[in-house]
Amino acid sequence: MTGGMHRIFSGIQPTGNLHLGNYLGAIRHWVDGQSKEECLYCLVDLHAITVPQDPDALRQHCFEMAAALLACGIDPKQCTLFVQSAVREHSELAWILFCQTPLGWLNRMTQFKDKAGKNKEKASLGLYGYPVLQAADILLYHTTHVPVGEDQKQHIELARDIAGAFNRAAGQEFFTLPEPVIQKEAARIMSLRDGTKKMSKSDPSDMSRINLVDDADTIAQKFKKAKSDMVEGISYDPEERPEAANLIQIMAAMTGSTIQAVVAEYGSSNFATFKQALADAAVAHLAPINTRYHALLNDRAYVESVLAEGAEKARTIATETMVQVRKLSGF
Repeated sequence: MTGGMHRIFSGIQPTGNLHLGNYLGAIRHWVDGQSKEECLYCLVDLHAITVPQDPDALRQHCFEMAAALLACGIDPKQCTLFVQSAVREHSELAWILFCQTPLGWLNRMTQFKDKAGKNKEKASLGLYGYPVLQAADILLYHTTHVPVGEDQKQHIELARDIAGAFNRAAGQEFFTLPEPVIQKEAARIMSLRDGTKKMSKSDPSDMSRINLVDDADTIAQKFKKAKSDMVEGISYDPEERPEAANLIQIMAAMTGSTIQAVVAEYGSSNFATFKQALADAAVAHLAPINTRYHALLNDRAYVESVLAEGAEKARTIATETMVQVRKLSGF
């Protein structure tokens, strides 16, 4: 690491198109941070296979996700962008950490309970052990800070516990204990159909989200039909007016403004006027990304070269880490 700089690791699942929630909640912060810190951005395809995947579709999703990230402004000259499975040290370190992680620690992970639901007995061992692989992803690079949503904070705490266990067994402070970084601004963009639920690509209704591949007409139509309420005027009250609050937050993020400034400008407007202004702002912001994305889809050689170079850069760090881990593990 360059003196004084943090090393940031962020992963994203290659499970389909990015949506506005991904972009405002995480990706734009990745873009802003890449010139300030040492950043590694990873397409976590090993995590993706904790649920059944079509192999050809998974490979295509990795390519499309890489193209989308590049279109959003991820610069391979300023950061490291790579596919997780291209660096085999992730899997090797995960197994070593599996052997040092008590079952009791994993039993406390709430995300497994949420994802497995009533089919816990049919869930894969990979889904259960997902947080250990996530710890390996982070610790492999001696990551200092991990940007995460509030729902992932528990996993970073587990990574710290696992790092501490390894360090105690090794008799030295080998692994860095990573710090979670919770993005407060626009961290949770909600569904356009239900302001109490997070915007998600798994929602069966495409009208619930703005996809970064949506054209201008589609974006305008989705905002026009976004759920609103019968209260007069535009005000920010997440508890009583979740849909209005969500649209205000999106407008602030799209225009680089504040929630207070948006309310001051549109407080006396009706929803139709506000939604039109929001659609115009979103189209203006997202149109260049859309154009760049479609250009990159037609330049597969470039995108794949970026991923190959990124994997090589990541592998350089990972290989050095694993030389020491093997030694400390008795191999």
